[in-house]
Parts: sequence; C-alpha cells; structure tokens
Amino acid sequence: MTTVFLFPGQGSQSKGMLDAFADKTAVKQTLEEASDALSYDVAALTHEDADGKLGQTEFTQPALLTASIALFRLWQEEGGIRPDHVAGHSLGEYSALVAADALSFTDAVKLVSFRGKMMTEAVPAGVGSMAAILGLSDDQVEDICRQASHDSEQVWAANYNCPGQLVVAGHAPAVERLMRLATEAGARRALPLAVSAPSHTPLMQKAADAMQKRLKTTPIKKPVCPVWSNAEAAPKEDGNDIRDALVAQLTSPVRWTETVQRLRRSGVTRGIEMGPGKVLAGLCKRVERELTVSNIATPEQLKSCVEALAESEGI
Repeated sequence: MTTVFLFPGQGSQSKGMLDAFADKTAVKQTLEEASDALSYDVAALTHEDADGKLGQTEFTQPALLTASIALFRLWQEEGGIRPDHVAGHSLGEYSALVAADALSFTDAVKLVSFRGKMMTEAVPAGVGSMAAILGLSDDQVEDICRQASHDSEQVWAANYNCPGQLVVAGHAPAVERLMRLATEAGARRALPLAVSAPSHTPLMQKAADAMQKRLKTTPIKKPVCPVWSNAEAAPKEDGNDIRDALVAQLTSPVRWTETVQRLRRSGVTRGIEMGPGKVLAGLCKRVERELTVSNIATPEQLKSCVEALAESEGI
C-alpha cells in the first residue's frame, strides 16, 4: 500500500496539543530545538499559552510546525513506517519538507516564524479578512467573488478544501459582501474566520517578496520522497522548484481538493495526519473516500496506527 503523511496548517493548533506526549524524548527534544532557534519557550507556548500568543500568526505557525514534527519524530522513534509521499496544508508544507529531509527543522521553524511576521505586516490589521463558504460549488463561489469585488476592494478564493467548502479572503468589505451574496445564493453557511491576514491572495505579495529573499539563503536538499505543492497540486523534488512553490503559495490558493485527488490517482490509498487535530482527515474523507486517513493526536492513536501499518507491511 502507498502512504502519504499529511501535515496540518493554521487552525489545527490548540493549547495543550502536545501535553499527552510531554514525557516522550522525541517531543522534549523537538520543543527544546524550537526554543533554541526562536529564543523563547515554545513548550510553555504550546502548554500554557499564558499571554494568548498561540492565536497570533507569528507564534501559531512555528508552534504548529513544532508540534507536527515532534509527532513525526515520535512516530519514527516508535518504529513507524516511512511515507511514500508527503503533503501539507498551507503552513503544513514546511512540515512536509522537514519530514522529507529537504529542510532542516531549525531552518524551517525560523522560516515560518519569519513568514508569520511578514504575513501580519503585509496587510494592516482590520484591512483584510477570511471566510468559509459551505454548501456551494467552487464555480458558484468564484463567480460570487467576482460580483463582490470592486476596483479597490477585492476578494478571492483562498483554500479549495473539499467539495462544498471553499475559504475566501481579501479586503474586509469585499468579504462581507461575498458572505451576504453567498447566503442569498443558497450557501448552507458563510462563516467569518478569526484570521486577519488574507492568506493565499495577491494581498500577500509583500510577504511573498520577503520570503523569496529569505529562501535564497536557505539550504534545501532533494527530498527523499515527493513533496506536494499547495500552489500547483503537484509533487516537487528539486530545491529551486521547492523555493518557488513556497513563495507562490503565499499569493496562490491552496489547491487541497486537487492535491488529494491527484494523490489518489497516483496510487495513494492511505494517509496519516501527522499533527494535532483531525481537520485533514475530515477534508480527505469528503474528497476521496478511498483514501483512508488515520490520526495520531493521542498516544493510543499513535500506537495503534504504528502497529496496524507495520502489520499491513508485514514488518
């Protein structure tokens, strides 16, 4: 059987997301590495979040990457199989690159911290917003984006998550108009998201430019397995192509539906959501029912999954 490891993006984080694994050596070491790289206590951020920073993009992104890689390393420590493919949703693409040995963890955690800062600075607070539109086709939402956009106020499709769920982003007034128009068009729900940065839209061009400069000096090796790009819904195996893909994903929509469909057509039959939460498992179920995704967000789930996959591989 062919396996993909899936790494979650912003929104899957939660206070205490690594508490159940706090006594594991792989987790402790990963938290220490992140803290050394960022010069603040990442363990305290994920466990206590005393000052509420976990919800701020600049801190959310390195914390979630750290949690995902801690679980990936624990998976390896427990004897889990290697993936045939890796893919990450938005921020998760960086976790996927670490898992594929293309990017060092230290470089990755510094990069996503910088990425979060640049995304926050690219659009002033209150100018942009995001919303999830449920119950309409992609074509319908794309058409409503055009209706809701004016010369100085634009809204775009940002995350093609699964059939019937498309996240939009852009200037706040345009997003408000779109939510109203979507409701009138029969959307089951039109939900504003608690995110101020209009991710994966042309409004992130300033952040993309900054990331392009930063990535030029970041070593990226050939990955040990294909890493699927959000921007193209296609695998990348060359360092320069990976850099280009990481820059492009800031201003391009996340093509998650298409990524999952193409993974399945490539022969992938099972996935492991390698991080906290179960968002990606839910999305994949709505895209490709024949691609079964398991979660490892608890010690029991991780142990059961390691054993089940080892048995299926005859290990």
